[in-house]
Amino acid sequence: MAKLWVKFQRYFRRKPVRFFTLVALYLTAGSLVFLHTGFVGQPAVAENEPNPAASAPEGAELPYQDLLHLERGFRETPESPNAIRRYGPWLKSTSSKDSPERSRLGDYGGTWSRALKGRVLREKEEERAKYVGCYLDNPSRRALRGLSFFDYKKMTVFRCQDSCAERGYLYAGLEFGAECFCGHKIQGANASQAECNMECKGEKINICGGVNRLSIYRLELAQESARRYGSAIFRGCFHRPDNLSLALPVTAMMLNMSVDKCVDLCTEKVIPPWQPWGGKACHCGFPNTRFRLHDQEDEQLCAQKCGGEEYESCGTTNYFIVYQTQVQDNRCMDRRFLPGQSKELIALASFPGAGNTWARHLIELATGFYTGSYYFDGSLYNKGFRGERDHWRSGRTICIKTHESGQKEIEAFDAAILLIRNPYKALMAEFNRKYGGHIGFASQAHWKGKEWPEFVKNYAPWWATHTLDWLKYGKKVLVVHFEDLKQDLFTQLERMVSLLDVDVLEDRLLCVEGQKDGNFKRSGLRKLEYDPYTPEMQNTINSYIKMVDRALKLRNLTGVPDDYYPR
Repeated sequence: MAKLWVKFQRYFRRKPVRFFTLVALYLTAGSLVFLHTGFVGQPAVAENEPNPAASAPEGAELPYQDLLHLERGFRETPESPNAIRRYGPWLKSTSSKDSPERSRLGDYGGTWSRALKGRVLREKEEERAKYVGCYLDNPSRRALRGLSFFDYKKMTVFRCQDSCAERGYLYAGLEFGAECFCGHKIQGANASQAECNMECKGEKINICGGVNRLSIYRLELAQESARRYGSAIFRGCFHRPDNLSLALPVTAMMLNMSVDKCVDLCTEKVIPPWQPWGGKACHCGFPNTRFRLHDQEDEQLCAQKCGGEEYESCGTTNYFIVYQTQVQDNRCMDRRFLPGQSKELIALASFPGAGNTWARHLIELATGFYTGSYYFDGSLYNKGFRGERDHWRSGRTICIKTHESGQKEIEAFDAAILLIRNPYKALMAEFNRKYGGHIGFASQAHWKGKEWPEFVKNYAPWWATHTLDWLKYGKKVLVVHFEDLKQDLFTQLERMVSLLDVDVLEDRLLCVEGQKDGNFKRSGLRKLEYDPYTPEMQNTINSYIKMVDRALKLRNLTGVPDDYYPR
């Protein structure tokens, strides 16, 4: 062997060109193999294979076997979250489903094309806010008295609108080309349009007010968010509690009552909600069993002007206007791992995009215990979900997040909370998460490119089979509809906590209501200006909705909410 190696060395010393040629051929062959493996992948449903969902007539229900067929095809795709399972932080997925490279698909045409596309997108987004006019602004008495911020280099109309809409304000105003103000009411006089003449610092094509002049927009989509007065969230008009001193322990009389004064008082007392009463008294206290803030009254019953503020209402003797300040209610903020290993593994199961992360946030606040996950998401761990790193079978968490379906995976759990959401909303939410992150958005190129149709084709049948599998194979399943959880959080959360077998005080659940949003809420302004679902997609999804609705009713459960229909 040694003699043979010496002969090779002598040969290549005499002929170095042959040596380098051999090395080059070797590297080329390796590169070709690498590139070939990068493009290997099987579609969810073969191009020449009939798709039962697409061929079904409008209104028809698909057989469960066809759905299973579609789901199996979906699970073979490399982008499926089930393609590589993760059983803890020590197993890292090599899936490229969230790769930054995917975000560039569909962006053709070079820099000039992307710049033009971005400009058109901004113009369409700005159409969602209606321009009201030019208004006078006084630095000592602002026309818009909510949030304000400045950017003397990059201020744009859309940035101001988006910031105000995200915080629930009805109006957004721009001034001096770089200043943004938010508010619920315009508390200033009209000015000539010619006086709003300063270009925005971040975009020369738009006007951002003038010297002490505001260009004001009404945010058409802001009504979906909470109303605010500055940093305080408007909760509504409520009947005076029976035992006022116990329900609201802090009281102060004020001759010239104003919203600002009452906010300042309750913030200093470190008590979140506050109530101006009869124009002369301010009361502070936490929501409690004596004052739950559940039975909201007609706002006209509280329509008595504040003594020190012309534009705001301060309630009456029997009806209180209620706001909530930014002071944190700590009654539900403590969280820890279970003191001993749980005897039951309880799943928090949902289709992706159905609000699983939000439900985890609510459960952790309500029970005081961390939730776990069948997977590992570093961004969620960094946001405070400490159970994310634990193995899902560790028994230290109150329940385990999972998007899995299939008999083997489901039977691994002793019980489950099954969270179901309108598939039209869930599919769009998951598409945004996939291409924009937990609180980001997919780009217009993704929506209008090939990614969206392929996504619906693969994920829509999974929405149905996920629910059907859990209903069929789950040992003890509590069905919770996402829409019901949003509308009646207190009642639905009581049901969820009951299944988890945790004793929770009512005051803690009331605390959760005040902290319900968490850190995973997308802005309400960046919505598509068109329906991305084609008629063919709608026919297919509607057949899945009918199938799930029928399966729920056969088990004597409430069917899907009415807003799933019609499309």
